Amino acid sequence: MEFEGVEITWLGHASIRVRLDDGTTLLVDPWLEGNPACPESEYQQDGIDAIYVTHGHFDHMTGVESTARGNEAAVFAIHELATYFEGLGLENVTGSNKGGTVEGPGGVKATLVDARHSAGITGDDGIISGGEAAGWVLEIPGGPMLYHAGDTTVFGDLSLIGEIYEPDLAFLPIGGHYTMGPELAARAARLLGVEKVVPVHFGTFPILSGTPDELTGAAEGKFEVLALDIG
Repeated sequence: MEFEGVEITWLGHASIRVRLDDGTTLLVDPWLEGNPACPESEYQQDGIDAIYVTHGHFDHMTGVESTARGNEAAVFAIHELATYFEGLGLENVTGSNKGGTVEGPGGVKATLVDARHSAGITGDDGIISGGEAAGWVLEIPGGPMLYHAGDTTVFGDLSLIGEIYEPDLAFLPIGGHYTMGPELAARAARLLGVEKVVPVHFGTFPILSGTPDELTGAAEGKFEVLALDIG
């Protein structure tokens, strides 16, 4: 999808690729190989300059290590998760925290914002701290303001995110069970004041049963639902 000068591709689940007009390419929450919704042709990503991770669950970070190594990509995450990636031997990692803004490849200014979800990293020794779940606001130079909400549910301060950052496009989870479903996602969009929403985090497994059509119904014409095909 072309949106205000950037190319946006949904890779299944919550994984999003953003290509700027200068060729700079970003990934948010890459879960590629092993993701039943991701096309096999997208398992290996080339030309990736930066990776932004919202939280430490496997379905949002499994593709970080291989993609970062294969592309020498910069990785951005909340402090504890960044420390975890550094422990894997990744070198170009920047940790920050909510309210902090970091500048990455392509001049993109990225701000961590609050989300309401859990964030523990599951490993061989059980669950370890992944800090807290967050969302990313990505300010594209000369382009749109993008907001990836991660796995949040609706919460009142989404209105502050909307007021402060004025996102042009929001990626909101709608599957339900582990995140908000379509009704709550519609409420989240109204709090944000955003005009366009790309629904994500649905349909990967049967339990994630929310649909874009349900979101469109719940929108009541207050915002546009851009339902992308995977890939």
